[in-house]
Amino acid sequence: MIIEDAGRVSSSGGWSRQRVIFLAVSVVVVTALLWWASEVLLPFVLALIIAYVLTPLVERCERAKIPRAVSILLVYAITFALLYFSIAAVAPRIYSETVKLVRDAPAMGQNLAAQWGPRVEDWVQGLLGRADPPKLIDAQDNSAFSVIKRPDGSFGIELGTGIEVVQEDARRWRIVPVEEKSLAKFKLSELLTDGTNRFFYYIQSNALELIRVGQVVVSKVARSIFLLFMTLMVAGYIMHTRDQIIGFFRSLPPPRARPGFDRLIWRIDRGLSGVVRGQLVICAVNGVLSAIGFWMFGLKYWVILAIVAAIMSLVPIFGSILSSIPAVVVGLTQDFWTALWVLLWIIGIHQIEANLLNPKIIGVAAKIHPVLVVLALLIGEHFFGLWGALLAVPVLSLLQSIFNHFRFESMPDAGPDSLVPPPVRT
Repeated sequence: MIIEDAGRVSSSGGWSRQRVIFLAVSVVVVTALLWWASEVLLPFVLALIIAYVLTPLVERCERAKIPRAVSILLVYAITFALLYFSIAAVAPRIYSETVKLVRDAPAMGQNLAAQWGPRVEDWVQGLLGRADPPKLIDAQDNSAFSVIKRPDGSFGIELGTGIEVVQEDARRWRIVPVEEKSLAKFKLSELLTDGTNRFFYYIQSNALELIRVGQVVVSKVARSIFLLFMTLMVAGYIMHTRDQIIGFFRSLPPPRARPGFDRLIWRIDRGLSGVVRGQLVICAVNGVLSAIGFWMFGLKYWVILAIVAAIMSLVPIFGSILSSIPAVVVGLTQDFWTALWVLLWIIGIHQIEANLLNPKIIGVAAKIHPVLVVLALLIGEHFFGLWGALLAVPVLSLLQSIFNHFRFESMPDAGPDSLVPPPVRT
């Protein structure tokens, strides 16, 4: 009898056939449900991220003997208060600079085309091997136009090739030669000027359509506000019941495998803490340093450009490159040296991030190979658009942590994982 009980306890502490079948079927069913409901899962994914980011603050409040529910509300209140006062402080400046940017955009485009268009045109002509000026057709050619007498007694003018008639005012016209189309030069100034004029003409002639678009935007904003409150509510529930959630997942493997499960959770948290929490800190630092540099070099619209740099930093590699383009372009509309100093400042910020901030804030354990980052970004953007690009790296970090867990658990000769031991749960 004692032997049978010992055998029953031993079998219940391992991976029994019933447990394996149950977990396998559960994984298949849950995966199918998530795939079926993938279009409505975004608020829950964002809720998980918010809960993960704010949980350390809630735990700090709990260590100060504040109840968990009150701690969650307190963290929410402090977070939204900081966001509100930060936005209220910079919103008037953002609004004024946005209005000024929209008003000055056509002039900036024409100024940029006038300053740099001829240089780009000469460079393009050099690449095409057409550095010589285009040939003009002689306007004095007698065959260029002719005067004919119509049957009704009136006279008319027939134009030949190589000339065109340009109206100077209400009573005067001018005959000018035209360039041969095969030898026409590439002109960046004309391209930018024509594109800018067409853009603003479209806005003026499609005002009613833009109003309808505004109505759609308002409805989308209202829906986004509703989803925001739902997301915050779900995040609050996750933070309040985090012990029960972790306890439920710890109950799925057998008791003998629970230390390995704890190590898996530890590895996942170690990777995500750098990718999620650390990246948010890096974005804030990037925005502050960009604002200081842009203001110091007298860059126009520096507030908007610094905010763009901070937000775009959420997307690794590509975000930093794309956020640099508008800052350098605006600098070129002022002068060459402003654009150069702005570019050098941006490069300096990225060097500080790569060599100083990333190892300290994100940590060595959360590092992912740049090739894998690019691959994850391309896959996420292709299948899920913008949100896929934003969530690609956290998902990649999750998969990398799971891979490393089974690698170190199944291959002891793979080397030490880390000198920091995982937490011990009872």
